[in-house]
Amino acid sequence: MERTPRITDSHCHLDFPQFEGEVADLIARASERGVHRMVTICTRLRQEPQVRALAEAHAPVFYAAGTHPMSAHDEPMATVEALVSLAQHPKFVGIGESGLDYHYTAETKAVQQESLRIHIEAARRTGLPLIIHARDADDDMARILGEEFRAGAYACVMHCFSSGAALAEAALELGFYLSMSGIAAFPKSRELRDIFAAAPVDRILVETDAPYLAPPPNRGKRNEPAFVADTARVGAEVFGLAYEDFARRTEENFGRLFSKAAAWRG
Repeated sequence: MERTPRITDSHCHLDFPQFEGEVADLIARASERGVHRMVTICTRLRQEPQVRALAEAHAPVFYAAGTHPMSAHDEPMATVEALVSLAQHPKFVGIGESGLDYHYTAETKAVQQESLRIHIEAARRTGLPLIIHARDADDDMARILGEEFRAGAYACVMHCFSSGAALAEAALELGFYLSMSGIAAFPKSRELRDIFAAAPVDRILVETDAPYLAPPPNRGKRNEPAFVADTARVGAEVFGLAYEDFARRTEENFGRLFSKAAAWRG
């Protein structure tokens, strides 16, 4: 029997209430579709113990932690030292998500930018990839990422990338990665798919951002890690590859960027 290609959901939120009591079942359904690994993201540092517990309880689950930009104004400001300390855990594999979101919270942009620079420094010190959320803030995002990179290199993924071509080009020029979510699979997302198609395939990851943004054929429903395979099938079409080849390439990309997760042997 032909083996289902293995693939990683590089960004989900298994601690969210939509999944309460279901994580083991979610992992089992994901495994049936070849999704053998997932990174669950803590968006408020005070919730890190609960997110860590999920990674400790389930072998396929790794985690990252940071302060989401939309929460930066009502959470204690993260410190570099706290993030570096958290990164000592063997299954802690990324810094964030951090970033800038001016869609709903533009009035807190100064706090968001301060928080972002703290997360960048933590990524720089730990060598772990920075996980970036960017919405309606392309110019400031490109400027800050570039300024900070010139001050000292770090690795980064633009999570759930749905910004413009200029920010994609700026990120790629810095050696960063773009992550494809269910948004890229929506029928009306042709312009976004064109942005991805112009990127090198060796800089592409796939994710769900579950429980949000389920791709077709489950659009409008609760998203879950198993559905990353549906986004990856669209990604394969975008790059003109067989699904098996695209899955393999994204696995290689994930292993390069999230090298701590790739090296973990339990």
